[in-house]
Order: sequence, then structure tokens, then C-alpha cells
Amino acid sequence: MAAGSAGRALARSVPALWRLNWQPCRSHRLFPVDDEQFQKTTVTMLEKESPHVMFVDSYSPRGFTVSGNRVVGPCVLIPQSILQWNVGTHQDITEESLSLFWMLEPRIEIVVVGTGSQMERLPPELLRAMRKRGVALEVQDTPNACATFNFLLHEGRVTGAALIPPPSRLSGSGSFPLPAE
Repeated sequence: MAAGSAGRALARSVPALWRLNWQPCRSHRLFPVDDEQFQKTTVTMLEKESPHVMFVDSYSPRGFTVSGNRVVGPCVLIPQSILQWNVGTHQDITEESLSLFWMLEPRIEIVVVGTGSQMERLPPELLRAMRKRGVALEVQDTPNACATFNFLLHEGRVTGAALIPPPSRLSGSGSFPLPAE
């Protein structure tokens, strides 16, 4: 009986407007005491990013920045190495110019080819020859090829890149944020 009269007294002291807008709350709210009890959420990485993985930081008409290293002109990126690539345009890409990718151990799964400011078709016999050797080719314009290369590396794929810098008529230069961890 005493509890009932205390509830009525409390109801009279609460403004009428609040009582009209009141709805039951179905969610659970954590208070500081609960947070202290359960500790803060932590994230443990099972495998830290390997320091020898090279991401393409940016590109320009002159070349590329790969993990802080400037590379002038066309280049080939393979695990732990940056090499100059002796091609001028997409027309210079041949089976011989891509032969490095099937000779490496561990075997390169996919090679991302950047053909400049726009995607150019490579000869079908070149694509067949690479497929026959077990290497997939992904041909894109250079800005997209750089982003695809970074993404595949971040996924842990054994990836190579063959990149031709885009000419200066492409608006400015580009940079790529490192993949989120």
C-alpha cells in the first residue's frame, strides 16, 4: 500500500507533458559502471601486414611512387622488387616483355597491366599464351590498375603489376590511400 501511494505521489510531481510522450524503452543501455565491468573492446590482429609488401602510393606522367620509392617510367612490380620495364606504349607489350611473370617462384597468380590513360586491348594470342602458362592478366587503365594491384596485395594474393605511366593529358596525378587494416 505504501508503494502505491509513493507511485501516485511521484506521478503527480512529473509534468503532464512528459507523461504523454513517455514510451517504454526496449533497448539496453550501458552505463559507465557497465563499461568498466566489461572492459573496452579490443581488436587483435592475427597477422600483421608484412613490411616487404609494396603498395603503389601514387602515379604521375613521369612514373610512380611505390612504398615511398620513386620510379621513373614504366615499371614491373613483383613481390619484394621494383624493376624498370622496357616498353613505351601498350603496343610494345609482348609475350617476351611479360616472360618474367611466369618464371618466378612463388608463381604469380595474376598480373595487373596498366596501359596508360585508357584501357587498351592486348592481342588475344598474348592473353592465351599467359593463360596457358597459368598466369591471369587483368588489363586496365593505369589509375585503375594501381588500385586493383593494391587491393589484390591487401587480400594476400601473389600479384604482379606491369604499369605504364599515364600521359600528362590525364588530369593531374593520383594517389591511393593504403587499404584499411
